[in-house]
Amino acid sequence: MSSDLAIQVDEARQEALAALGAVEDSAGLEEWNRQYLGKQGRLTALFRGVGGLAPDERAGAGQAINKSKADLESAYTRAQQAIGLREQEARLQAEAVDITLPGRPGPAGRLHVITQTSRDILRAFRDMGFQVYEGPDIELDVYNFELLNIPPEHPARSMHDTFYIDDRLLGLRPPGASMDDLPPVVLRTHTSPNQIRMMRKIEPPIRLIVPGKCYRSEATDASHEAYFSQIEGLAVDKKITLADLKGTLAAFARAIFGSDRKVRFRCDYFPYVEPGVDLAIDCIVCDGAGCRACKYTGWLEIMGAGMVHPQVLLNGGVDPDEYSGFAFGLGPERVAMLRHGIDDLRMFYGNDLNFLQQF
Repeated sequence: MSSDLAIQVDEARQEALAALGAVEDSAGLEEWNRQYLGKQGRLTALFRGVGGLAPDERAGAGQAINKSKADLESAYTRAQQAIGLREQEARLQAEAVDITLPGRPGPAGRLHVITQTSRDILRAFRDMGFQVYEGPDIELDVYNFELLNIPPEHPARSMHDTFYIDDRLLGLRPPGASMDDLPPVVLRTHTSPNQIRMMRKIEPPIRLIVPGKCYRSEATDASHEAYFSQIEGLAVDKKITLADLKGTLAAFARAIFGSDRKVRFRCDYFPYVEPGVDLAIDCIVCDGAGCRACKYTGWLEIMGAGMVHPQVLLNGGVDPDEYSGFAFGLGPERVAMLRHGIDDLRMFYGNDLNFLQQF
């Protein structure tokens, strides 16, 4: 091997090792590899010069260059491992978690104000011995109306007040069958159908409360919605009187609104009770002076109630000569309006988080 080529190989090796010692990261290491060991690197260029040597010098020159290349590759591997470990340690340090620090709380959800109110109502009646049951939202006309003394000609059964469902959508009517083959199906307009369902399932004495959603085809305003909540109550036993009903509802009003609220009972008509009453509380929004929420009467009705009609007892399989009972239904939305001084029912379902996060 010529002395000039030997000097060039040694200089290239020394230069490469010095440059490798100055490399501090993976990016610099890859650049070093390209500059000295790559296809266009210093040692590759020296290999090309071997062809110009005398035949007897070529073998020695090739061996010297290969040895220098092997030394540099070994040094590269060691540097790669050392830099990799150093970078990994730095990354772990940067990502280190102090386990003694308190955890980061996740975003806290909350119950909708109507759900909160419904639970408070259920709790008040459970404390008086009522049990909670549930019923279907999609109801047969016979349970929703007929068995509750609401005849076919009653205005509540009009298409303008009730959402009727094509039973073909539910897969109930065979293909080609007429509308008369199955009873009409509705979205329940109240939770009262559960009076019949539960009387047919449970032997007296009965104390039940049924929460659920109801649907009515009507225009919305400050105190009405097409989609709303209702809670139905029923008690059936021997010698139940109207005084029991009034005492139960008065206890409920005290539990929910406090002992200082004024309570008013008035006679009212509901097809499935006789006699019927409504329970109203002095309007918290206007303190009885009159406002949009109470329709300027000073009172906000929250509940319809009454003694269960004897025919409804018979429809439920209960002997009206031996048993009597009372029933009531109220809307948690109305209760929430009273408790929080809200004058527009539509605000509960407007999905305004600034409003809902207050509760």
